[in-house]
Amino acid sequence: MKYIFFIILLSIAISCNAQTYPLRTFTEVPDNSYLKDTNNELPSYEGTWKGQWNGKIIYVMFKKVTYTYKASLNQYRDFLIGRFKVTDLNSSVLFDNTSLPDDQVKIKGLKFGKYDDKYGFTYIDRDLCSRSGEILINFTDTTKTQLQWKYMQSENWINKDCFYHDWAPADVPQPLPENIVLIKQ
Repeated sequence: MKYIFFIILLSIAISCNAQTYPLRTFTEVPDNSYLKDTNNELPSYEGTWKGQWNGKIIYVMFKKVTYTYKASLNQYRDFLIGRFKVTDLNSSVLFDNTSLPDDQVKIKGLKFGKYDDKYGFTYIDRDLCSRSGEILINFTDTTKTQLQWKYMQSENWINKDCFYHDWAPADVPQPLPENIVLIKQ
């Protein structure tokens, strides 16, 4: 009973300290503020999305995560995370990180753009020698059943320990499409 009381008290204390702002706040906010999805925009992105490119099929699963502390920003946020699975046209799995826990996903949401309606993510794949990049998504239709996906890979330094060091560029693993339209499943 003491533990339950302590958890309730702690929750009240945290909620009293964190000022809440809408997710699309583009000004500085005080430390320990909460950027909350007050307009309930993120659930439209949740679910499984599918697309095809270069003989591969990608399935991307987006999930909303709420009230998570981002130490680098000193604030709490609601955001999306993504998991993906890539197969060839014969359904052989090429990449699959769908079973990763929420705190270890490779695609983590950032925020909506200030001047457009695009939602941004970071992508870091430690299994592929820390390949990284940015992803932007936005709806292409009013029914919100199609997403435009744009992936911009960062310039990655590939050290000699990387398993694909010295591979020809065409042979380097490409887990994500650069530009594709995803359809809600």
